[in-house]
Amino acid sequence: CKTSERKSRGSKAETWSRGAAKEKTLECGQIVWGLAFSAWPAAEDGDTDPACAMGLPCLVLATGLNDGQIKVWEVQTGHLLFSLLGHQDVVRDLSFAPNGSPILVSASRDKTLRVWDLSRDVLFPSGDTFLLSPGRQVQVLSGHVQWVYCCSISPDCSMLCSAAGEKSALLWSMRSYTLIRRLEGHQSSVVSCDFSPDSALLVTASYDACVIMWDPYTGEQLRTLRHVPLHSTLDSSSEIHTSSLRSVCFSPEGLYLATVADDRLLRIWALELRSPVAFAPMTNGLCCMYFPHGGFIATGTRDGHVQFWTAPRVLSSLKHLCRKALRTFLTTYQVLALPIPRKLKEFLTYRTF
Repeated sequence: CKTSERKSRGSKAETWSRGAAKEKTLECGQIVWGLAFSAWPAAEDGDTDPACAMGLPCLVLATGLNDGQIKVWEVQTGHLLFSLLGHQDVVRDLSFAPNGSPILVSASRDKTLRVWDLSRDVLFPSGDTFLLSPGRQVQVLSGHVQWVYCCSISPDCSMLCSAAGEKSALLWSMRSYTLIRRLEGHQSSVVSCDFSPDSALLVTASYDACVIMWDPYTGEQLRTLRHVPLHSTLDSSSEIHTSSLRSVCFSPEGLYLATVADDRLLRIWALELRSPVAFAPMTNGLCCMYFPHGGFIATGTRDGHVQFWTAPRVLSSLKHLCRKALRTFLTTYQVLALPIPRKLKEFLTYRTF
C-alpha cells in the first residue's frame, strides 16, 4: 500500500491553488464525534428551504456532538439547516439510510440509538412562539447496557446493526424498529460493524482481535478472521496490544475488507481467504472507510491525520456479480427455497466463496 497524508489545519480557510475550492470550517461549538453525509432532495415549488433553493439536489452533513446534539449542515454553503435534540450524552456515530431516504440513525453514549425522519416537520418552542423545523424523532432503540459506539444500516435499508462496549452486537429491523437478534460470538467488546454492498453479509470487529463474518438473516457465523501478529519489524515492539481492533469496512464491490488495529497495521483481506492480502504500517489508527468507487482507503488517526491508501483493485467475476445482483433482493431464506442445486445455494449464501 502506498500512502499520502494531509494534516488538519487551523480554522482559517485557505485556497489550495488558483481556481481551487476553499476549505470550509463549520463552527459546531462542541467536540465532533460522528459524521455522516447524504444527498438532499431538490426543493419543490414554493419551498423556501435555503439548502436547495436552486431546485437541485445537494449534499448535507450530519455532525454528532459532545453535548448530545446533532447538527445538520448544507455542505456547499456551510448553512446550518437544523439541530436534532434528544440524546442525553455524546453522539458517537451517525448513519444515513443508503437508499437516499431522509432517515438518519444516531448512536450515543446514553446507551440508545435514535431514528430521525428529516423530511418531517416538528414544532419547537422559542420564547413566546413556536418555530417549524425539519427533523422528527421516529423511534428510540434501547437494548445496550454500555455506550453505543457504532451503527450501520444495511444497503437494502431493512436492518440496522449496532455495537457497544459489549461482547454482542445487536441487529434491529428498520421496518418495525424491533430487535431481531443478538449476535454472540466475540470474547470482548464489539467496536465496529459493516454490511456488505448486497446486504447478505455483516462483519463485526472486536477487541478480541477477531473479525466475525455473519449471515444477518440467520445469525450464523460464516467465517472468523484472526489478527495474528506479523513476525517482522512492523511488530517488534512488545508494548503493542494486538487485541485492540478499532474498525472494519467492506469495499464497494464487496470482495475486500479493511481493518485497523492497535498493532500499527492497516490490513486488507480478500473475502475468500483467511489471511490478509496486503498490509500497511500506520500509527494511532481509529477508523477506516473505502472510497465509494474503490481503489482507495481513508484512515483516521488520534493525532489529527486522515491518511489515504491505494488499495488492491480487482475485476469482479461474473459469478460474483450475479450473486451480488440476486442477493440485493433475495434473503437467505428465499435463496434456500429456490429449486436449484445445493452447491449453487451454498455459493449464493456465501457458505462457499
